[in-house]
Amino acid sequence: MGTGIFPSTKKARLSGAAAEQLALEFLQSKGLEFVAKNFRTRRGEIDLIMLDNGVMVFVEVRFRSSVNFGSAEESITAQKCRRLTAAAQAYMQYEGLTEKVSARFDAVAISPDKPQGQSTSGYCINWIQNILQ
Repeated sequence: MGTGIFPSTKKARLSGAAAEQLALEFLQSKGLEFVAKNFRTRRGEIDLIMLDNGVMVFVEVRFRSSVNFGSAEESITAQKCRRLTAAAQAYMQYEGLTEKVSARFDAVAISPDKPQGQSTSGYCINWIQNILQ
């Protein structure tokens, strides 16, 4: 697992794509290799697909600009986990990897590094491994 402040020159309010890019850069800094992003199927969507020492990692990126409606971590629901699992199964079948690699499901939760309303130059990133266990 990893947490920390990850400096960024981006605006205080991230778009979904910018949050995914920040998560991608963070995971790469931790040694994971990029495979794909934004894999979509009617079953669901996978934000990032990475490799971690031969393990396929399906990553859900969650961003909250404030804690008024709960934290980024709290926004990972059971329904979201089911959709992530279904999308991952579709990806593995599509790529012919079902019997060839093991998989893991992680989340990257991103929130401003300072209390809401203050300007910030970084974001707090919480990398949660094995969210389905």
